[in-house]
Amino acid sequence: MEQIETHATSKLRHLNKLRWLTLCLVFFMLILLPFMYLYQTYEAAHAYDLLTPTEKTISDTMEALTSPFVKEPEELNAIKGNTWSGTLFGLKLSDPLSVVGQVSASLSLYWPFILTALIPLIATLLFGRFYCGWICPATLIYELNDSLAAWLRKAGLPVSRRNLDRRIKYVVLATGIVLSMYFGAVMFASIYPPAIIGREIYYAIALSGFGAGAVFFLMTLLFDLMVTRRGFCRYVCPGGALYSLLGRYRLFRIKRNVETCNDCAKCNVVCQFGLDPLQDNFGMECNNCTACIAVCPTDALSFTMKINDVAYQGPGHLGHKYRKDNAS
Repeated sequence: MEQIETHATSKLRHLNKLRWLTLCLVFFMLILLPFMYLYQTYEAAHAYDLLTPTEKTISDTMEALTSPFVKEPEELNAIKGNTWSGTLFGLKLSDPLSVVGQVSASLSLYWPFILTALIPLIATLLFGRFYCGWICPATLIYELNDSLAAWLRKAGLPVSRRNLDRRIKYVVLATGIVLSMYFGAVMFASIYPPAIIGREIYYAIALSGFGAGAVFFLMTLLFDLMVTRRGFCRYVCPGGALYSLLGRYRLFRIKRNVETCNDCAKCNVVCQFGLDPLQDNFGMECNNCTACIAVCPTDALSFTMKINDVAYQGPGHLGHKYRKDNAS
């Protein structure tokens, strides 16, 4: 299909701001949910006078925040869970990786749970690896970590950008499936950043401590800093592998308008996944984060509806090479 019509291509620049807002809201919800749980627990105990000052503060604050929306604390159950699996106003949603892990561990098909991944699955078939760019709470931290890496690089400190084999993550995904089948337990949750972050935030707030997952996540941040840019997402993450496979033939993808491209290569620089928009090479790894769209000075990038990237279209018509080659 032809390139999607928009009122002004420049308006797509704001999608990256919307994405950041979405990531912040998801992270905020992961923090809010444990406090909601504590508030419900305090109310169910009917022992406000026995609470510590800190617990009373939590209870009073949550009551003030939630009372405009619900009459009873039990109604807060409309939102529960995390990005691994949860309920949103009666709609049950699960990460497709959690379903893969459950099916592998149980060696059976439990359809009520499998169907909770249907909406994320359809969204992935349409938008590709969008979960990684728009919803995953780890993305917010990883992108801030990438900004730190850029600052360290400017300061002259060693920050590695090695290129590894992207197929490693598919080996991790396959290994996780095999281990889940062998041990009868979902093995992905121990190394999957969205599950780790949701779990560790709950531990920190509800249980006043952290688990081993926090240490593992910190190691992934160091891996990104010292080995390769966004290394865990690009080369190790089993969820990223699954979403890349499911979204290989996504319907919505970014396309370069060669007529307005000036070959500035800013799109390549800003892409944390090491893709090559300047050569029309987005591929199955693209998470449609729109960072390249936001940084493009000539609005040469926008969305199109195709199941494959277009072939390389040549240098941008506003660039020096094209003008030199076509000089009369």
